[in-house]
Amino acid sequence: MTDNLETQSPLRIVVLISGSGTNLQALIDAQPSFRTRASIVLVLSNRKAAYGLTRAKEAGIPTAYLALQPYLKSNPGKSRDDYDAEVARMVLKARPDLVVLAGWMHVLGDGFLDLISRPPSETEESAESIPTTHVFPIPAINLHPALPGAFDGTHAIDRAWEAYKAGTLDHTGVMVHRVVRQVDAGEPILVREIPFREDETKEQFEERLHGVEWEVIVEATNKILTERLEQCTVRQS
Repeated sequence: MTDNLETQSPLRIVVLISGSGTNLQALIDAQPSFRTRASIVLVLSNRKAAYGLTRAKEAGIPTAYLALQPYLKSNPGKSRDDYDAEVARMVLKARPDLVVLAGWMHVLGDGFLDLISRPPSETEESAESIPTTHVFPIPAINLHPALPGAFDGTHAIDRAWEAYKAGTLDHTGVMVHRVVRQVDAGEPILVREIPFREDETKEQFEERLHGVEWEVIVEATNKILTERLEQCTVRQS
C-alpha cells in the first residue's frame, strides 16, 4: 500500500469560480502543502471578468469560461440543464479527482451531477477524455458562508448580519459540504462557527469570516483528497 501511495500520480483538482478568486488563491497557495500529492488542473468561471481567472493564469493553471445566458443565446432550444451538462463535460475533459466550487454563483442541477456521478457511455462526448480506469463518482464540494441548515442560498453573510443586529443571533459560521441537488444541503465535510463581536463593523466581520473560509476550504479539500487517494489505491490494488 505504501508503494502505491508514493508512486500515485498527483490527484487532479478542478475549481469552479465566479468572482475575485480569493478562495481559489487559498487553494493555489496550499498546493505544495497538501497531504496528498495534488494540483489544480483547471479553473472554470461562469463570469468572463472574474479576477479569479487572472489568478489562475498567473499561477500557470489552464482556464475556461462558460456563462449561462450567452450559452442559451448561442444554442436555441437548449435549457439550463443542458448548460449544466456542458459545464460537466468541460470539467470531465480535465479528468478531475475532485471538483471544488469556490465562490461559484450558479446552482448546478442534474445535468452536471449526473455526468460526474457515473462513467460515461461509449457514445457520450466525455468518454474520449476519461480513461476507463477513472474512479466514479467524482466528488464535488462547495464552500458556503453559513452553518448547516442556516441561510442556505445567496446573501448568507448579509442575512446572518441582519439577524445579529436584530438580536436573534450571536454566531454564524462557514462550511464545506458535498454538492447535491438541493442548494447548500449536502453532507457537511467541515464546519466552523464564527461568533459575532460587538466592537466589529460589518466590513471587519466579513474580513474575519473570509479568513476562516480560506482555512476551511483548504482543510476540506485536504480531507476529500485523502479519501479520494484511498479509493483510487483500492481500485488499483
